[in-house]
Amino acid sequence: MPEGGEYYGKNGEPRKHDPSFRGPIQNRGCTDIVCCILFIIAILGYIAVGILAWSQGDPRKVIYPTDSRGQFCGQAGTPLEKKPFLFYFNIMKCASPMVLLEFQCPTTQMCVEKCPDKFMTLIKAYAVNSDFAYYKNFCEEGVTNTMGVAEILKQRLCPAMLLPSKPFTRRCFPALGMKGGVITVGNSSTFNDGNEIRNAQDLVAGVQNATVVMEARQVVMKIFEDFTHCWYWILLGLVIAMIISLVFLILLRFLAGIMVWVMIAMLVAVIGYGIFHCYMEYAALKGEAGANVTIKDLGFQTDFTVYLQIRQTWLAFIIILAIVEVIIILLLIFLWKRILIAIALIKEASRAIGHMLCSLFYPLFTFLLLAVVIAYWGVTAVFLSTSNQPIYKIFNETNCDYSRQTCDPANYSTSPMKAQCADSKCLFAFYGGETPYHKYLIALQFYNVFLFFWCANFVLGLGQMTLAGAFASYYWAAKKPDDIPAFPVFSSFGRSLRYHTGTLAFGSLILSIIQIIRVLLEYLDHKLKGAQNKFAKFLLCCLKCCFWCLEKFVKFLNRNAYIMSAIYGKNFCTSARDAFFLLMRNVIRVAVLDKVTDFILFLGKLLIVGLLGVFSFFFFSGRVKAFQNTAPTLNYYWVPILTMVVCSYLIAHAFFSVYSMCVDTLFLCFLEDLERNDGSPERPYMMSENLLKILKKKNKTDPAQ
Repeated sequence: MPEGGEYYGKNGEPRKHDPSFRGPIQNRGCTDIVCCILFIIAILGYIAVGILAWSQGDPRKVIYPTDSRGQFCGQAGTPLEKKPFLFYFNIMKCASPMVLLEFQCPTTQMCVEKCPDKFMTLIKAYAVNSDFAYYKNFCEEGVTNTMGVAEILKQRLCPAMLLPSKPFTRRCFPALGMKGGVITVGNSSTFNDGNEIRNAQDLVAGVQNATVVMEARQVVMKIFEDFTHCWYWILLGLVIAMIISLVFLILLRFLAGIMVWVMIAMLVAVIGYGIFHCYMEYAALKGEAGANVTIKDLGFQTDFTVYLQIRQTWLAFIIILAIVEVIIILLLIFLWKRILIAIALIKEASRAIGHMLCSLFYPLFTFLLLAVVIAYWGVTAVFLSTSNQPIYKIFNETNCDYSRQTCDPANYSTSPMKAQCADSKCLFAFYGGETPYHKYLIALQFYNVFLFFWCANFVLGLGQMTLAGAFASYYWAAKKPDDIPAFPVFSSFGRSLRYHTGTLAFGSLILSIIQIIRVLLEYLDHKLKGAQNKFAKFLLCCLKCCFWCLEKFVKFLNRNAYIMSAIYGKNFCTSARDAFFLLMRNVIRVAVLDKVTDFILFLGKLLIVGLLGVFSFFFFSGRVKAFQNTAPTLNYYWVPILTMVVCSYLIAHAFFSVYSMCVDTLFLCFLEDLERNDGSPERPYMMSENLLKILKKKNKTDPAQ
């Protein structure tokens, strides 16, 4: 068996030596033309869907709430411009199961200037002119002082009572609570009178089922408020993360070995400090009242700082961090020698990137293209979802044969349906339609999602092939950097778009089909959550697992296929086959060296995230006195911390992805070099002297020279 675990036979034959080969082939032709044409047609269709959606859609349906007549609350240039909030006559109806089916509360809804801020019943308000004048702000037009209470309620012109409410997403929700075992409304009002309690019992019973939802909404509002107070600090933290990532990569070019070991040591130290800090918090809570309560007994709390007051939370943190620390130490012990080889690959990648620094900023271009794809998908989805027509249905209190049937509000008062069901009303229900466009709206939404996956994967693949072509030109240069072509990243980008758009479309199409199947499986899983068929659940779980593995494999195959296509200019299937067989012939090196390198780069991401996370924790939590006057006052200090941690990881991942792509490209070129050449004067190795030294190989000189 050849060195390194290579074996031929059914895994294909290695490439023969080509004395004229000097890196990415310049004389190449277009590949996968059929798939390229299909992709262009799909893009044109995607543009047509967007134009159709923009001509039919109305995003005001998302921005503004809609009253019972289908009018938009707060829309500029309309009579409701100064009435931005939606008020429900009887919000208890919103707790009905029918709402889940029709997405509309079967109660009168009207636009108001502000939500009610006091508790008041129609009977009591009617007796006082000033109160009734205030009450009429929440009644439909036509209510006068000469009308009796019974007549007003019979015609459903006013709600039976008002509750202090707070606006959320421009909708008035009652501010109910408990104080001393008494039902409270707003901040101070209570139901003390017996009649008031009886009148309010049904309303409270209907709202109490939505308590968890209301609490969740309050949490969302507080989180949004925190973002408004600290967004500039978050942006500053992300800029710092970008600078740290860039500095880290620059230092890695000159001090790769030292930086890797320092990075590993700092990661171990950061996790060790985390264990120490958690232990100190755990010990400090010893003997404190309520500190021994378990998380299970505490249950779900909207104020997450409560969990930090119990010992079990800090004990869980200690255990998790200790397990991570032990795993990292064991990996370092058993992969010590492989890490040395991985450091050599990183050094070589550092040199390659050093000769083409513009490659570090290519992820910004990829991010810009992805932002365009995401924006187009999001805008098209909004316009498609709001391109329906208003549908009105009959809502009634008593039995009615016409209940939930469509109606026309313009002439409903004189219609036979109103005559038969006197207490019914024709209210706005939802947006829909009966035209062919509305019938195929679901298909258009599906097409929108599928093209989103296809275009996003195409953009990512374009970035991979562009960087692969640039780094391959570095590896195969006989004299570095003299033989490296000018503007290698730009040249590789041009080759990828000009010759391999079809190859990129082919690979991204396969991946998109798998991803859309995974989305459908997740949808089915959501729909079958209440199903009792255990076999169906098991089968669905197996399918989800299989397609997850398949997606990971296709991503791996696509990545290496793009590298081979960037070098040799072959179509997708040929490139994927050659890459797969090349990796299988060197399976030991693939399983160890390449993955160890990925692991080291992953540790670099964790280090950057850890440093920024620790700094943001001490800054926003106020644990350091020097920051107490500078840090903003927040409801949840973990909001900016979590945001900065997630975003800093994405930033670090963008920069490190260039390194990862460089290492993968050099690794494939390295394997090709070992198979093509033998170090003789006729077939010299193209790898650097450093790699030759690590592999204990050398290029033999010609004795005649």
